[in-house]
Formats: sequence, structure tokens, C-alpha cells
Amino acid sequence: MNRKSETNVMSTPREIREFFSKQGGRSLLIKGGPGTGKTTFALQYLEENTHPEKSVYLSTRVSDESLYQHFPWLREKDMEARIMDSSKILLEALYPEEGGEEIVEEMDHRVEAARDFLKSIKGEGEAPHKVDRRMLAVLLEQNRVPEIERVYDKVNSILPEKTTVVIDSVEGITHKYNFDQEEFVMVIQKDLVENSNTNVIFVLEKPEAQNLEYLVDGVVQLKCWYHEGRIVREIRMEKLRATEIRQPSYLLTLQGGRFTLFEPFENHKKTSAWTPIENPQGKYTTGIADLDTLLGGGLKKGSYTVLEVDNSVENKHYQAILRPLFLNFLVTGGGITAVLPGGHHPETMRNDMVQYIRPDVFDKNVRILDHFIPRSDKEYVVALGDPKEAPANYRNAMRALDGKPILDYTGFDTLEYLMGNKIQISELLTGVAKLKVSENLGIGVLKPGLKLAQEVVNMADVYLKMTTIGRTPVIYGVKPSTTIYALTVDDEKGLPYMRLTPLV
Repeated sequence: MNRKSETNVMSTPREIREFFSKQGGRSLLIKGGPGTGKTTFALQYLEENTHPEKSVYLSTRVSDESLYQHFPWLREKDMEARIMDSSKILLEALYPEEGGEEIVEEMDHRVEAARDFLKSIKGEGEAPHKVDRRMLAVLLEQNRVPEIERVYDKVNSILPEKTTVVIDSVEGITHKYNFDQEEFVMVIQKDLVENSNTNVIFVLEKPEAQNLEYLVDGVVQLKCWYHEGRIVREIRMEKLRATEIRQPSYLLTLQGGRFTLFEPFENHKKTSAWTPIENPQGKYTTGIADLDTLLGGGLKKGSYTVLEVDNSVENKHYQAILRPLFLNFLVTGGGITAVLPGGHHPETMRNDMVQYIRPDVFDKNVRILDHFIPRSDKEYVVALGDPKEAPANYRNAMRALDGKPILDYTGFDTLEYLMGNKIQISELLTGVAKLKVSENLGIGVLKPGLKLAQEVVNMADVYLKMTTIGRTPVIYGVKPSTTIYALTVDDEKGLPYMRLTPLV
């Protein structure tokens, strides 16, 4: 039922779906500070993973009308039927309509009868047919709790089938009736979860709840923090009883008022060929529509872009950003010159690219400058290792690209290694200056610890950074300044088409 489960974008971690799918009831405590998405997560879980007639959302913090204002999609009929408004239920109990007194008396009668409930309400291995009210009966000796009594009645009407109940929040109900939080959670855990085949999600308004965590079967924390002044959201699974936690945390966004999380993009379908994208006037498309939008339409002709990647970013992650740019540049008549970053090989680049373009397009229009080999029998590899032959090899190779717009691709770690202790920044700046008065495009990959880092950043027209959060690659702009975006595969087109989703 999780509508996004076949992509690397989804709304509920696989571990939590597996946790709740086990036989018998399960309880999950969701904790987190204000604005971290606790209510959004709980509501979406009900919407996407439970049947409308077998789930209940008890709102104790805000009215149902307020919920509809914040979450318009709740207006759908199947969601409206699940929501119980704590305030309305209390008013109904205090001021019952005609015939209401009999209903309250009957409820009291059932509660009283529950004191003598059979010690065992179900046989070995059998689902219960009647809700257990023993712990509730003790709680009701302190105070009437119409909302919870209504929840018990709902669960009872659904048994022996399983119900999913969300109580949002624990503080809301316990403060309202002056109950101890531990006592209240224990009541629900024993009566509904353990003895009445019910899945319960407790929403806690605080980021920590050590005195409650041992009572429940699972604990999840929603966190919101900042990376270089940009918002980041995560869901962390701290405890899921009898469930393997394969990925402890997931990156997420609340874009559009919906709870969306990400996981690593692996084993995705691939498109058979790259379809050319028309370049905007005076610019080159990056091949990623979302990235073009972020950059104001694309990369300007004669501009230089620096992509800084930290140590957590795998080669395949930043190649996912560069690949669409390279492919579109080639199929629209351009050429590429490249000094590859450390750890990359010309054959690896070619094998990757020819999955989406004809091999001859790559061979004729790409020139990889290799300073470590004296000769090459590959058309697309320019051997510069022999000082005597290097100039001639370079001139001959470049003739094939005459008249084409050129994308100059540089791995700055390789460049710094080649320069050794004689980092000729002036030559680098001179080359970039020439590029900026041409129709060409420059892009370089910057890795941590390089001596020339600041000079490279200073000369950039566009400065992007990549890192990894919750095993998901993310990218954001420094020049221009942008929010953080999660990098995902386009689930409709497949690789090499990519999408960027803002973290909000």
C-alpha cells in the first residue's frame, strides 16, 4: 500500500512496515521536537498502510477542522472517518444528546463488567474476539476518559481483525486528565497491544522519553537540524522489537505537507538511450530539469562550475550529477576534454557512457588526457606521459574537436598531483579566463584537502556541494545559494535521468 515503495522515494521505512506486519499487536513511540513531522508521519501511515474502517486517529492537540486546514488531503472520505476529535468527544460525554445518558450508563456498565473479565480472553494462538478493559477499568477509577473509551469500543467492534490506533499525543491526553504518562502508556500497551491484537502509535511532543521507551515495542525519533545553515530532516529507528534494522536512519522532506523519505538509489532500471534536450538560449542544460531550475535555466556559456564532494560521497553519486550533462553535451554536437579525478579510468567512463549513446559518438568527441601513459591506441585517450611526444599528441587529438563547443572536465585532485609542489595557479586562472570569453563550458570536481581549493572556489561562477545524509546523496548551491536537495533516480524514466527534491 506504500505507493512509492518501488523507487528510492517512499513515505514509510521498510523496517516500520515490517515491524507492524508481524502477528499480534505492536506499539511504536514517535518522539521529536515541534515541527519535525510527527503528525504528518502518523496520518500518512494510516492513509497508505491501513484500511479506512480498521484505523483510528485520536487527535488531542488540535481540532479536526485545524487538521483539515493543515492537511487538506484528509478531506477524503476514507480519512475523515478515521479521525476522532478529543474535544468533541469530551463535550459529547459532558453534554450528551437525547438518549445519551443511557449510552453513558451502558458504557459504565461495560467498564464495571470488565473488572471481572476472564483472565484469559483468547486461546493459544487465537485472535481475541473481545477487547480487554482490565487496565482501563483501573484507570477510570481516577477519572472518566471518553476519548479512550471510544477507542476501546472501536477496537472491540473490529475484533478479531486488527485495528491500528494513533494517539496524538501522549501529553495531550495525560495532561488533560492529570494521568501519569507511564501509567497511561502501560494501560494501552497491556489492554490493546498485548491482549487485543491492536497496533498503536504513540506520538510524543518531546524529543526524549526515557521513562516510556521500555514500555513499548518500538521507538522512532524525528530530528530536524541544520547543515551549513540549511535544514535537514531525518527519521531514526532506535528500537523495533523482533525486526532487523537494516538502515538506522533515513533522510526526509515535508515538501507539499507530505512525509517523503529517501534511500540509496541502487539497481534501478535504465533507459535504452539518451534523448537530446534542447539547450536554452545562451546556456547549456545540465540534463537534469530540477538542476536547471535551481541554476536559473542551466549553465551559462563561458562559465565555470565547481562541484565539491566530501569523503562520504561515492563516485557513482557525483557521476549521477555529471553524466546527464556529459551525455547531452555530446549528442547535441559538443566535445569533451577531460582530466579524470583520481580513481577513474578512461575505460570506465566510456563503458558507462555508451550504455546511453552510440560508441562512435563517444570515441570521436571525447578526449581524455592521460599524463601517466607514454602512448595510446585508443582514439579517445590522449597519451601525455612522454614529454617529447605530449605536445604533438595533444595537438593531433584536439583537431578532431575543432569547431565544436567544448566541455572541459577536470579532476582537481589529479591536477594537483601532477603539479606537485609547484601549483601553478596562474596557469589555471589563465585557462579559466580564456574559457569565459568563449562558447565553451568548464566543470571541475573538488575533493577534500586540496591545496588549491580556495583558488578554485574563487574562480567559480557556479559552486555546488555534495554530501551524504542517511546514505542518500544530497546537493546544494553555495553560488547561487540554495536549500539542500536529495538526489534520486527519475522513477518514470530510470537512469541516467535524475531528480532533485528539496528538503523542507
